[in-house]
Amino acid sequence: MKTLIIIPAYNEASVIFTTLKELKAFLAKAYAADILVVNDGSTDATVDEAARAGVAVVTHILNRGLGGAIGTGLAYARKHKYELAVTFDADGQHEPNDIPTILEPITAGRADVVIGSRFADPSKEMPLDRKVLLRISNLLTYILFGAYTTDSLSGFRAFNKKAINGIEIKTERMEVSNELFSEIKRLKLRLSEVPIRVIYTDYSRSKGQTNTNGINIVFKLLLRLFR
Repeated sequence: MKTLIIIPAYNEASVIFTTLKELKAFLAKAYAADILVVNDGSTDATVDEAARAGVAVVTHILNRGLGGAIGTGLAYARKHKYELAVTFDADGQHEPNDIPTILEPITAGRADVVIGSRFADPSKEMPLDRKVLLRISNLLTYILFGAYTTDSLSGFRAFNKKAINGIEIKTERMEVSNELFSEIKRLKLRLSEVPIRVIYTDYSRSKGQTNTNGINIVFKLLLRLFR
């Protein structure tokens, strides 16, 4: 099935070439897919490093945030008629080997959207601060959207064609991770989870879903709950 790997990237010049090199090496031997980097208004050499890796790149002139980048990636997938799409972090947190695992519930016909969960396997270690924020976010996601998930803030996800064509992203920033569950409920999409491995480094912890971002998202969800 025609598959697109969507990689949102903002100021990832120091790591994105290595991430893309490892991803391309895996895809060349194990799974055929195209790669799209959504350069989200980076002010460093992210776009040059992505181009050096030989992948497709689309660029936002201004930094729009994770929601804007995912929305652009899904719009690209719709335009180019991809049947499957995967969101994958630029900072080296995710393992390319997990791509077939996250796609399997879709290709087997059991799901429309799959979340790669850091909590699905209890034996996997996660920093305590991240674990607390995720549990709060998971609870609020269930209360607000009626969708149970063990990892509402995961950046590793897979979508089938129905989800690609139906999901409408309206938020621009990190809260897109929770908004997706609202879209899953609205469209009556089948949701599944699979365990994934995550590589935590000082760099990855400083990028993407930081503790400050997580607190902001939880605060916004609480505001929505009490409106």
